[in-house]
Amino acid sequence: MFQVVYGGSASGKSAFAEQLVIEQRESKSADDLTRIYIATMYPFDDECRKRIEKHRIMRAEKKFETIECYTGLKSIQLPERAVVLLECMSNLVANERYQKGGAGNRTVEEVLEGICRLKEQAKALIVVTNNVFCDGTEYDEDTMEYLKELGAINQAMGEMADEVIEVICGIPVWQKGGNHEYI
Repeated sequence: MFQVVYGGSASGKSAFAEQLVIEQRESKSADDLTRIYIATMYPFDDECRKRIEKHRIMRAEKKFETIECYTGLKSIQLPERAVVLLECMSNLVANERYQKGGAGNRTVEEVLEGICRLKEQAKALIVVTNNVFCDGTEYDEDTMEYLKELGAINQAMGEMADEVIEVICGIPVWQKGGNHEYI
C-alpha cells in the first residue's frame, strides 16, 4: 500500500499520517510490523534541533524507529515488514536541491528513485507532503524552480499511489482510492 497525504501548513496531515501507520499495524493484527519514521528536517539551528527532539520523543511513544534522511533516500535499507512514514517531502526536496552533496538539478529523478526503492521494500509506505501551490504568490526564480520540482514529485507520487488523501482542517478527504472515514 502506498499512500500520499498532503495539505497546507498546520492542516493536521502529520497527525493523520501517523494514525494511518498505527491503523496499518492494528488492522493487520501483526506484532512483527516495524514502524519506521523517515525524518527529513535538517537541523539548521537550535530551534530546528529542539523541534526535532520534541518530535522524536513523541514518535518513540508511538513505537516508531527513526531514520534521519536529509538526502540520498534511495540508499535506505528497510527491515522486512516495515510500515514507513516519510515526513516531509517538502524538506527532502529542499535538502536535495540545496544541500552540499544533494542531487541538485537531478532532484526529481533522485527523489522518485528513492520513493520507488522504498515502495519495493515496505509493507506500506505513507508520504507526507505540503500543498504549497494555492497561495497564488510569485516567488523568485530559484524558489519557483523548487516549487516546480516539488509539484512534479507530488504528481508522480499521486500517479503511483494507491491512495491520495488531502487533509483540510484536520479532516481527511480521499482524492484517489479508498472510501474511508477518519477514526
